[in-house]
Amino acid sequence: MSMASDQSEDPAVTNFRTYLQINTSQPKPDYGEAIMFYMTMAQEIGLDFKTVEVAAGKDMAILTWRGQEPSLPSVMLYCHTDVVPVFPEHWKYDPFGAVKDENGDIYARGAQDMKCLGIQYLEAIRQLKKEGSKPKRTVHIIFGPDEEIGGKEGMALFVQRQEFPDLNIGFALDEGLASPTSEFRLFYGERACWWFSVTFSGKPGHGSAFIEDTAISKLNKVMNRALQFRAEQEKRLNSDSSLTLGDVTSLNINLLQGGVQYNVVPSEMTAGFDVRITPTVDLKKFEEEITQWCKDAGPDFTIKFFQKGMCQKRTSTDSSDPWWAAFSSACQSMGLELKKEIFPAGTDGRYLRELDIPVLGFSPMNNTPILLHDHNEFLNEKVFLRGIKIYEKIIPALANV
Repeated sequence: MSMASDQSEDPAVTNFRTYLQINTSQPKPDYGEAIMFYMTMAQEIGLDFKTVEVAAGKDMAILTWRGQEPSLPSVMLYCHTDVVPVFPEHWKYDPFGAVKDENGDIYARGAQDMKCLGIQYLEAIRQLKKEGSKPKRTVHIIFGPDEEIGGKEGMALFVQRQEFPDLNIGFALDEGLASPTSEFRLFYGERACWWFSVTFSGKPGHGSAFIEDTAISKLNKVMNRALQFRAEQEKRLNSDSSLTLGDVTSLNINLLQGGVQYNVVPSEMTAGFDVRITPTVDLKKFEEEITQWCKDAGPDFTIKFFQKGMCQKRTSTDSSDPWWAAFSSACQSMGLELKKEIFPAGTDGRYLRELDIPVLGFSPMNNTPILLHDHNEFLNEKVFLRGIKIYEKIIPALANV
């Protein structure tokens, strides 16, 4: 697949826009075309290429730059292939057109989250190879499926296969977030993601009566207690300027289900919760607290978990850590100001941290509005190109630890 561009456009930008045109949006991502794109890029740059099928039609693509000492633990540069759905009526341009406007802003789903990183990794390595750079450690650029829906048929399965330990990963880079300021955000851990439903059963009846112990009255007590907790966490965040979103626990009630018609009191009602828990919280005690909210509301309830992240491991940012020292020194040499944070949402990096593999989340996008999952997601051409230059310093620093 190729696209027309003006003769003055940097080939790396053309490759970025070509990749953005591949519609890998959930729920029906075109993984096949993405795999063909990666294979073409690997051939162009001179990287080994293979795929590992982890679920039907869902492959991990592994592009490898061989190191001079392949027995050493390798460096993994990770990028998820899928992107979130779009609502084209809210976009200025076709979300998969990769239109570049007169300011150099490139509009497309995935421009920030996170197709930019995949191309930046590859273009940085292309340049390093041109300059004759030969890393000590092997570097694997890995593209994985289904991150945007939890990674259960992506990274979660991949780490269980023999092909994963065979890669001998010692350190990994994954996605971060854009920064509206001149700082670059650096994520060394992330909040645990819990998706669960609470269902109450209660007395049904006619909609004209005052019926006691209805499902909705009990569920309402739980929702009110949950929203009280939410308000407490929000107040804590807003009253302390040193805290970021990742330092508190967020809670949202995003689903309500039940009822059959207006004049029938339902016998069952369900609410769906999305809770992101900061790593300093005791998860066992927090689950007990949620259960207590339900007990206080009344009998006949069930709690069902759909996602229950339990990893609270954080990557060292101590100066004595060789990976951190290499990464931070490379950033320092370029004058990049890093702001260390806990990632507020979830990434595939958690599956690596669970295996004690250090992971840093970093997207070299500063002075850029945060538009991941938003309408009119874009990344400026100059910011994108500078990101390649940044990785030209960071990748060899890590590969030569």
